[in-house]
Amino acid sequence: MSSIAGILPIVHTPFLDDDSIDVKSLQREIDWAFDVGADGLCTGMVSELLRLTVDERLQLTEQIAECRRDRGVFIVGVGAESTKQAVAFTSHAEQHGASGVMAIPPISTSLADEQLHSYFQALVKATALPVIVQDASGYVGQRISLDICDRLLDEFGPERILFKPEASPLGPNLSILRDRTNGQARIFEGSGGISLIDSFRRGIEGTMPGMEFLQGIVAIWNALKAGDDSRAYRVYFPLCALVSIQLQAGLDGFLAIEKYVLKKRGLFTTDRRRGPLAWKLDKETRQEVDRLLELLENEFRMN
Repeated sequence: MSSIAGILPIVHTPFLDDDSIDVKSLQREIDWAFDVGADGLCTGMVSELLRLTVDERLQLTEQIAECRRDRGVFIVGVGAESTKQAVAFTSHAEQHGASGVMAIPPISTSLADEQLHSYFQALVKATALPVIVQDASGYVGQRISLDICDRLLDEFGPERILFKPEASPLGPNLSILRDRTNGQARIFEGSGGISLIDSFRRGIEGTMPGMEFLQGIVAIWNALKAGDDSRAYRVYFPLCALVSIQLQAGLDGFLAIEKYVLKKRGLFTTDRRRGPLAWKLDKETRQEVDRLLELLENEFRMN
């Protein structure tokens, strides 16, 4: 099995006009990701997992597994509102060739630490796969305490328990988790690129961005690994500006721009999202996204 590390973008779920999953666009998206330089794939919040039916969620895992064709690693988002649901999603992921699973806590209730620990503990015990503990509280769900992270790591070790902390402030939280676990915690970031350089310097194992600016993420990651800070920052500045626009509207801001860009690239047939929606892409925002995309792509043309 390939190592869970490097650039592992979150797959966006394409929909046709009839609101069904668009498998042809999904295949294009996945092929493009590996062509650009992804080390694997994940499903997560920007896959619109919480807006899919249960059958669609299982279908998406199966379709990605088929489209992947054993390239890279495959991490399946399994977070749910009950332990039983999350365990069922985990078992299904393992049956369909996943390399690992990733879970946020339930979002409909605020859990005490003991309950939250039991939730993640049950997932680890239900599978032989690594489990990524995702604190997505920067935009959904509740914060996961460092005490829980410590307990899980002590119980199961760094090969079975990994972390994706997204609570603010991201950088200091990464360092605290790293230092508190004496460097044992294997940490991923999911800032979409806006905190990638800072996170890289704090010793992350990899990044889990969206697909829409993947070329930029790959260029920054490779430049950082090569010690080429000048190249990393040249790509980072337009990418950072793009992500700052997404951040203004939370999850719906990311989804709207992500799908707009993927349709613009010819990867998606439509930019349809599952409603209800809190934010839509207006004309002036779209024009600014286009200008910044041009700046980002000019950087690739020059190199």
